[in-house]
Amino acid sequence: MTRLKIEGISCRHCVAAVDEALAEVDGVERVLEVDLDSGIAKIEGDVETEALLAAVREEGYEATAA
Repeated sequence: MTRLKIEGISCRHCVAAVDEALAEVDGVERVLEVDLDSGIAKIEGDVETEALLAAVREEGYEATAA
């Protein structure tokens, strides 16, 4: 499982946008959670962290490996 810390999410729309962006990354099997309160996203799959970070940044949010 990969965990990311997402900065800048403030509502359910933000969570949905990040969830959708992560789900579209090649190799992602499942987005387990994007938690609004903690800003933590949990992703399952064989995928490079940098690809996940890039997908989040394309949505306009900042992300780091958690």
